Amino acid sequence: MILHSAAVAALLASGMTSSLPGAEPHPGLKRLSPTEEVWIDPARREVVVGGRIALEKGPIEFFACPERTKEHESIVATRATARLVHAALLAIGLVPGKPVAFEPAYAAASGPRVSVRMRWTDPNGAARECPAQDWIRDTRDGTAMKYDWVFAGSDFWTDPNDGKEYYQADGGDLICVSNFPSAMLDLPIESSQSNEALLFEVFEGRVPPQGTDVEILLGAAR
Repeated sequence: MILHSAAVAALLASGMTSSLPGAEPHPGLKRLSPTEEVWIDPARREVVVGGRIALEKGPIEFFACPERTKEHESIVATRATARLVHAALLAIGLVPGKPVAFEPAYAAASGPRVSVRMRWTDPNGAARECPAQDWIRDTRDGTAMKYDWVFAGSDFWTDPNDGKEYYQADGGDLICVSNFPSAMLDLPIESSQSNEALLFEVFEGRVPPQGTDVEILLGAAR
């Protein structure tokens, strides 16, 4: 599934400015929406997404979801839709692969590997940055998650009642650690959705306090 290239071009050409209170945090970057926190850094071929910490502990199925979706099982809640983040990834040259499939047999999500890094300011005012994997604990061995995400791309669904088209990852499946066919970014390994068999949890002590403002930095993995 690929969002229309014309729509991406229109976003890049729009030169939108923020309608939110306060100073624009990234005046040198291309902002894609006046209300959503998504920027493109063309020089670094990087996408910046604003959000906040939703969970400090517990099992997770997602690393990041849009606000007001699946915050009870996601470390980060983004102030952006999955659809707009998808468009931003296209704009920096990433092309989605395929979501996970379960029938007739399991087939892992595929697509270009994506680097996911976190940026925030700690309580002492110091700028901090780390790989998103550092915030995710593998329950099998107690270490930080070792896998990169892939740009699977989710899919569209048309409501038969009203004919409207919906981007499935907008329902919460932005950056997943359990496999979902609706995932925008998924892991290329088999990772159960079952509560009894979840592979990952928040790495307690490493994640900033709930409510902390953070930014997700997305780009091609190297």
